[in-house]
Amino acid sequence: MSGIIEVIGLGAGDIDQLSLGIYKRLTNTNHPIMTRTIDHPVVMSLVEEGIEFKSYDKIYQDEEQFTDVYEQIVADLLKMAQTQSIIYTVPGHPMLAEKTVQLLLNQEDVDVKVIGGQSYLDDLFTSLKIDPIEGFQFIDGTSFDRSQLNYRQHLIFCQIYDRFVASDLKLTLLEDLPFNYDVIVVDAVGTESEKLRTVPLEKLDHTFKTSNLTSVYVPPVPSELLSHTFGRLKKVISTLRGPEGCEWDKAQTHESLREYLLEEVYELIEAIDEEDDEGIIEELGDVLLQVMLHSQIGEDNGYFTIDDVIRSITTKMIHRHPHVFTDTQAESIEEINKNWEQLKQEEKGFYRQSILDGVPSLLPALLKSYKLQKKAEKVGFDWDNAQDIWDKLDEEMKEVDEAIQKNSQSEIVDELGDVLFVIANLARFYNINPELALESSNRKFISRFTFIEEQLKERGIDIYDASLKEMDYYWDKAKRKE
Repeated sequence: MSGIIEVIGLGAGDIDQLSLGIYKRLTNTNHPIMTRTIDHPVVMSLVEEGIEFKSYDKIYQDEEQFTDVYEQIVADLLKMAQTQSIIYTVPGHPMLAEKTVQLLLNQEDVDVKVIGGQSYLDDLFTSLKIDPIEGFQFIDGTSFDRSQLNYRQHLIFCQIYDRFVASDLKLTLLEDLPFNYDVIVVDAVGTESEKLRTVPLEKLDHTFKTSNLTSVYVPPVPSELLSHTFGRLKKVISTLRGPEGCEWDKAQTHESLREYLLEEVYELIEAIDEEDDEGIIEELGDVLLQVMLHSQIGEDNGYFTIDDVIRSITTKMIHRHPHVFTDTQAESIEEINKNWEQLKQEEKGFYRQSILDGVPSLLPALLKSYKLQKKAEKVGFDWDNAQDIWDKLDEEMKEVDEAIQKNSQSEIVDELGDVLFVIANLARFYNINPELALESSNRKFISRFTFIEEQLKERGIDIYDASLKEMDYYWDKAKRKE
């Protein structure tokens, strides 16, 4: 018959703060007393009184991951409890930052009884002189995600066992905070050995000894130091559109911002083409600004918020990537693309009646042709090989020539349009975006023509007076230079 695991919290301080009931329980028991760590003032005092503890400190030395440490401790406790009742002591309160206790409570093979101890948070709030009602986060320094941190609140990181944990914490915080931002290292709070030391973040893992009684306190961070965070950006945009904001920003509408969005996207594309990382950062910011402004306008008008925008894209990405977020298998890019289109059709099928629906009507004509043809391609409406498209291009060129011979302007327009449509199809067949290809040629033309202007100017020749032969000479020279 299995026994009971009795979990006892040793409190945050020394033995003087231990409740009389817990003291009696520990000093008058026939059960083995296990402890997560011997490094606690209460344990040390009771050992001096002759109480025997068996600790799990060696597991901390043998294992690299805390997860493995906790699982081994729990496995050993459960094994012992198969034949006898045992006492398991932990620092502080058993329900505060004690992963082993949570693991014990989540199993059903052995009964677990929890006896509370004083939480060190009470002493910590007193020592730091902070009021938790202002908002605080209590975080396991050995296991947390940077995205969960709210720097506008009081942050308390516990379980800073050693310098390696302190170093990992420092590196994570440096992702968001200045290197000289002051944090407070708290040792043995609530005991006679209590120490509070203020250090710049960059020195968090320097020149002090850590223990299982070490915590790190990060005071609330001023908003001006959080300009890289989404919350700060949202607040800035809200302020710009608010009563005390900028008159220009307040006057904008979805319609008035259209031209700016187009402009910023093209500037981003230019920065990408030029492989300009700093430019990409700046232009992505400008595109994001447009997203934020449109979202703020939606919120001001009571229709939608940036949260709705984020929720929409998050839900869409999860739905369209079942091979990532579910057990669905996809073995190739082609299969992923096929699934994507099927899932997209499910989403849009309610109001999209044609395969060609969904191509924006305001796209530049060449890009629109490319998109339409890619849509048709996905259902098999496509050429068998490139040569057939080349033949079609020859056919369309002849029809252009016939229209010219007829001197029919309307037919020339129609036939030249067909030529461009076939060229877009040809580009698609070779996996080339015709809009980007044409833009590349535009930039090349600008570079070469500008070179002609510069060369003529150096020779004192007005470009309006230059002959075609002279301009062709420098054009060829520009090509050779490239």
